[in-house]
Amino acid sequence: MTTQPSLTTELSHHIAQAIAHAGGWVGFDAFMDMALYTPGLGYYAHGSAKFGALPYTVQDGVRVAGSDFVTAPEITPLFGWTLAKQVAQAFEVTGTDEIWEFGAGSGALALQLLQALQASGVAVSSYTIVDISGSLRARQQATLAAFAAQVRWVDALPDQLQGVVLGNEVLDAMPVKLLARVAGVWHERGVVVGAADAAPSFTWQDRPTHLRPSLDVPGEHDYLTEIHPQGEAFVRTLGHKLHQGAIFLMDYGFPEAEYYHPQRHMGTVMCHQAHQVDDDPLVRVGQKDITAHVNFTGVALAANAADLGVLGYCNQAQFLMNCGFLTQLEAADLPTRVMAQKLIMTHEMGEFFKVIGFFKGEPWQAIGFDAGDKTHTL
Repeated sequence: MTTQPSLTTELSHHIAQAIAHAGGWVGFDAFMDMALYTPGLGYYAHGSAKFGALPYTVQDGVRVAGSDFVTAPEITPLFGWTLAKQVAQAFEVTGTDEIWEFGAGSGALALQLLQALQASGVAVSSYTIVDISGSLRARQQATLAAFAAQVRWVDALPDQLQGVVLGNEVLDAMPVKLLARVAGVWHERGVVVGAADAAPSFTWQDRPTHLRPSLDVPGEHDYLTEIHPQGEAFVRTLGHKLHQGAIFLMDYGFPEAEYYHPQRHMGTVMCHQAHQVDDDPLVRVGQKDITAHVNFTGVALAANAADLGVLGYCNQAQFLMNCGFLTQLEAADLPTRVMAQKLIMTHEMGEFFKVIGFFKGEPWQAIGFDAGDKTHTL
């Protein structure tokens, strides 16, 4: 198996060549895309564990690398079992019976949903996973072996789709453009090749740009932030292709008034490796995740542009409780309850994560937004 240092060296050479072919400079979105998705080399394209509860594991008495971060389905199966209530309602209202999941990770959410819907007697004709990572697909296939007759994997979307579309922590992994206001002038922050030893290194370089955040940022102070053309294009694509059904996206982020607040001057790009967080995506490329928070106002506007309506928007804690999470919690054993509370606690994932839902056609009241809907803040 390729070791991390040699993987990083090979990926760094690949990125350096791409930068040279581009004239010596690429925008951060291009760099982020290569660091995460270069076939066989990018973070999501090789076989490291990525998802899980521990930063390391022990094999034959030796401590070896484990996962880099944990998502809600890995914390507790109650996440998927609760979300299944919303999926079941969406099936009934929209007259559909298919699920489409983007970026299915370890397959944990798919397994939880299929188990919960089966236990409730809700038929799922097909569960389609859209994931470009070959290594993750293999892990998903193993996880979902019991539902092999229902689950399928695709690399591209059909012209039309129907059913319930899900994305848990998908938007935050989509490449973003960096904008930096320096001495009052807006620049696009990009990447150039620095010194080369065993592997090329990378450094920042700014270029003046006509691009701007969607809101004016008051003040004259230097300011770093992101815009999300790829994430918003993804949502528009879903809207154009969905002819019947609903979409639910779960991620961390803010409405644009909070996203582009004058005090949020350092941007939101961050990296995850072995359950540690850092803010330098230019080092250890391919070994760590790179993410940015989601501008949910931009997501909603992109959806509206593709004839999607907003079902609701609220924090994860409120959404899960609306869907019966506390009832699930009461029936669980003590260890499960302890872990599951992380999903709704304000200082954990409860407030930090948000859920936004969309519909195509006639509006309806989704149970996940029965109380605490904050669509008016978008």
